Amino acid sequence: MVRILMLSKWHVHADGYAKFIAEQPDAKITCVWDEDPARGEAWAKELGAAFEPDLQKAVNREDVDAVIVDTPTTMHREIIVAAAEAGKHIFTEKALATTLKDCDIIAEAVEKAGVKFCISYPHLTNPLYTLCKHLIESGQLGKIHYMRFRNAHNGALAGWLPQYWYDMDATGGGAMMDLGCHPMYVAPYLLGKPKRITSVFNTTYAPAGDDNAVSVAEFENGAIAVLETSFISPYDAGCFELLSTEGAVVSIGGEIKIRTKGDNKEWRKPDEMPEPPPQPLRMWLDGITKGSPILFDMDMAKALTEMLENAYISHETGKVVKI
Repeated sequence: MVRILMLSKWHVHADGYAKFIAEQPDAKITCVWDEDPARGEAWAKELGAAFEPDLQKAVNREDVDAVIVDTPTTMHREIIVAAAEAGKHIFTEKALATTLKDCDIIAEAVEKAGVKFCISYPHLTNPLYTLCKHLIESGQLGKIHYMRFRNAHNGALAGWLPQYWYDMDATGGGAMMDLGCHPMYVAPYLLGKPKRITSVFNTTYAPAGDDNAVSVAEFENGAIAVLETSFISPYDAGCFELLSTEGAVVSIGGEIKIRTKGDNKEWRKPDEMPEPPPQPLRMWLDGITKGSPILFDMDMAKALTEMLENAYISHETGKVVKI
């Protein structure tokens, strides 16, 4: 049984993680800590777990084997390093940190502790991206030259995001630092190492931070990726395109069509979808209990922050940034 400490209810996904753990036969929540003690104590009662207001005491509890980190993004370095130094396995919300410097400090602590680490990249458990990866690696698409991924919702426009979501000292950024993480980690997963990036972000309905944002990145393989996000899009269609010299994969609203070598330029639905990886939390638990591979590892976590950090530098400076 993996005994878990929930580190904050700040993130909007924290409740979902707690519910997922409650459904697992080999894991349970034993304790809660929160940077907001009142919120944490109330959540602990709801979960039937202990509450510990002191971070060091919480991570050093004997009834804690692992932690789930849902604190403000800008607190991740402090929180994750403390958990690693206490020898606890670590699952964290994205992004790992807002700078590569902080990522390196976190990575050093995790490696030194020898604990299991996983970052939440749920889109990579979508069969669509497993299919894309397979088609690329098997050569069925030819040379990839373009990718577009839009991930958006209407949280700022409709007012359902919590007000603290606009506290840039806590979040480290707006829509691109939140929803934009998903296109930002899918791009290097499919295309490899980024070479340069440029961004245009603006603020329309949100009290602070970017709520409408686009980054364009070039990769070392020559592909260009257009990565879009927004908090003001009630009619987002979840658009994805992967285009190449000899094929393509397109998804709009979940409907997938492909062209591969020998298709005579005709669109078709995939004959079958490949088996995707397990959900991130399940992957992490299996890594702890069975020694199974954890695909969403520190290298992938750092790759996301590398993209995000340079995307925001481009936005702030108005320049194309080399990576």
